[in-house]
Amino acid sequence: MRNKPGALHELLMPFHSNGIDLTRIETRPSRSGKWTYVFFIDCIGHHQDPLIRDVLEKIGSEAVALKVLGSYPKAVL
Repeated sequence: MRNKPGALHELLMPFHSNGIDLTRIETRPSRSGKWTYVFFIDCIGHHQDPLIRDVLEKIGSEAVALKVLGSYPKAVL
């Protein structure tokens, strides 16, 4: 996200609005420059689920960059 007040809030709002459970959020300094950050977010759901796909599209349209590092189906025991 661009470095501006409320950037993290804007990033997380689509998850909240759609009732998607977040399990982890990490922030790391970006290699692209000073005062820029990368957010790593884990959530419950698969990237092909319609709800998750819609949220990722919404975030992708506003973020500087979006990369899905992994998406795993729910285990069935």
